[in-house]
Amino acid sequence: MDIHVSGSRPTRRAPPEYFTGTVLQDPIVATAAPARLVSNLVAFEPGARTAWHTHPLGQTLYVISGVGRVQTKGGPIHEIRPGDVVWIPPGEKHWHGASPTNGMAHIAMQESLDGSHVTWMEHVTDAEFSAKLG
Repeated sequence: MDIHVSGSRPTRRAPPEYFTGTVLQDPIVATAAPARLVSNLVAFEPGARTAWHTHPLGQTLYVISGVGRVQTKGGPIHEIRPGDVVWIPPGEKHWHGASPTNGMAHIAMQESLDGSHVTWMEHVTDAEFSAKLG
C-alpha cells in the first residue's frame, strides 16, 4: 500500500509542448506494473487546452469545476461542466480544456499500454478552439 499525504507531491505546470496556455497538474496516481492506471487533477485557465492526442487504452475525464470543452477530431465541440463524465475510446484523436472565458478542472484517468499512456500530436489552433459549439 502507498499513501501519499496531501501536499507531499508538488503541483507542476504542464509542458508547453503539449498544452496551450496555463495548465497545472496535480498527480493522483501512477501505478507500477502490472497495474496500468495514471491519473491527474488538471486545472486549465480560461482558453487553455491540450494539444491533439490519443490514448492507447482510452481516457475518462471527470469534470470537477468550471466550464470546459472537448472535441474528437472531425466532430463537434462539446461544452462540459462539473459532474460530467467523458469517455474517449482507445486511439480516438481529441483535445480538451477550458472554455474561452472560464477555467475548468477535471480528473483525467487513463491506462498505460507497454509503458505509454498518451501520444501527443499537433497543437489545437486558435481557429479550431474558437469554432462554434456542437
